[in-house]
Amino acid sequence: MATKSMNVEMLAKMFLAGAHNIEAKKEIINELNVFPVPDGDTGTNMSLTIMAAAKEVAALNKPTMKDLAKAISSGSLRGARGNSGVILSQLLRGFTKSIREESEIDVTGLAAACSRARETAYKAVMKPKEGTILTVASGIAQKAAQMAQETDDLEVFLPAVIQYAEEVLLKTPDMLPVLKEAGVVDSGGQGLLEVIKGAYDAFLGKEVDYTEITSSVTLSAVKSAPAEEVDIKFGYCTEFIILVEKEFTEKDEQEFKAYLSSIGDSIVCVADDDVVKVHVHTNDPGLAIQKALGYGQLSRMKIDNMREEHQEKLIRDAEKLAREQEAEEQQIREVKSTEPRKPIGFIAVSIGEGINGIFRELGADYIIEGGQTMNPSTEDMLNAIDQVNADTIFILPNNKNIVLAANQAKELVEDKEIVVIPTKTVPQGITAIINFMADADVKSNEEAMLEEIGNVKTGQVTYAVRDTHIDDKEIHEGDIMGIGDKGILAVGKDVEDTALDLLGELVDEDSELISIYYGEEVSEKDAESFIARVEEEYPDVDVDAHFGGQPIYYYVLAVE
Repeated sequence: MATKSMNVEMLAKMFLAGAHNIEAKKEIINELNVFPVPDGDTGTNMSLTIMAAAKEVAALNKPTMKDLAKAISSGSLRGARGNSGVILSQLLRGFTKSIREESEIDVTGLAAACSRARETAYKAVMKPKEGTILTVASGIAQKAAQMAQETDDLEVFLPAVIQYAEEVLLKTPDMLPVLKEAGVVDSGGQGLLEVIKGAYDAFLGKEVDYTEITSSVTLSAVKSAPAEEVDIKFGYCTEFIILVEKEFTEKDEQEFKAYLSSIGDSIVCVADDDVVKVHVHTNDPGLAIQKALGYGQLSRMKIDNMREEHQEKLIRDAEKLAREQEAEEQQIREVKSTEPRKPIGFIAVSIGEGINGIFRELGADYIIEGGQTMNPSTEDMLNAIDQVNADTIFILPNNKNIVLAANQAKELVEDKEIVVIPTKTVPQGITAIINFMADADVKSNEEAMLEEIGNVKTGQVTYAVRDTHIDDKEIHEGDIMGIGDKGILAVGKDVEDTALDLLGELVDEDSELISIYYGEEVSEKDAESFIARVEEEYPDVDVDAHFGGQPIYYYVLAVE
């Protein structure tokens, strides 16, 4: 029997299932990162983006289509992280704009929504590139439009669209040479495919544990909680008393304890005359009970789900911390609201303790910690903007994967002028804020910063997490890589040697300054050794060195 339409309950179920599926597959998607760096994060960014929307959807009670559309759009827009997350949020925004006035959605409505999603996402990207998530979204819209002309049955329409999306994804390496060289498909496109595959599973009636989504998104909204997530190996605390029907010998006790040890831990087995008190943590309480019935009748049975109890405690603790944080932030806002606004403020995204300090010394009003290892969300940007009491705020994203989220936050702010300087690296951000002129107007400062960051060449030194071939270089897991603004410039076995090779690719006859920021894994002694070698190698160039404290990257280098 054909299925001609879906109601709001089915669409909500499908959306949550899509969110669940990409959450489960995020690490696989992360591994599709073209560069074999230890912070590939497309899957994480897309998962966190859609989970922010899933939190709002899961909280709805008997929603209308408009309620559902608003929850998906608002949640994903504010939760968007990284370029892939922002594009996903724009796809969802376009899709929900198309369906919000409907009571039920048929193939024609779905095709229109897919087309609107594609248009919205393409408009959000200044220079759309094919071979990416946009290409897969375009393929979905194209096939949806075609299928809407051929069938009115969702059971025919949906699998055909998904199959075509898979075919388009497999073609992405032919559109982007860097994907072909690395031997991967586009990670963002793979993420989008996992969302629609999960949604289709729900359409087919496959069961999904929504409580996992609800608890994970609730906790992810809080930066830190007093209780820690722990791995509970055996989930059920099982207790009972055996009313023994024959003598419970010492041998019986040893055999019973040995059996309980084979199915669990935290075992207590105490025999007293004709009763035996039993306690065990196990994943299958039935096995313990069945074995115990061989000795007699059971009494006072009690089984508790420890994982559930632990999650509830985590949620309670997280909610308490969230309330405390909100109260503290509200107090700060109230104090700041009584102060006169200053004309200019700065927000900088930073990646380490030392670099945080540098930005503060240079006049940054608010530091968003995260950078490459954890891209801040649009919501993080909005919170930062709210904290800076200034008429005009310059945002320095300092990472190419954060610029879109900053621009998305800019579009959502009405009471302040937001200027996003598209700094793609920390050294570019430092150069931008150094060149701010207090006596110049906003436009002049923006133009000056944009000009100056164009003179900065950045290099970063890290290690490879897998074997690959890219930028005409054979790379093996554990190799040290020197990455420039446009690709991998040096590969070696030694951090210092590779960093010097990287500098050799960045420094030219016009270079006047080399800035060195050493990371948390580099000792002061090793940093001094490297700095001495740089000064010896480039005696005519000024060398400026600082502790950056950044994770993952041994050195961040800048040449101007």
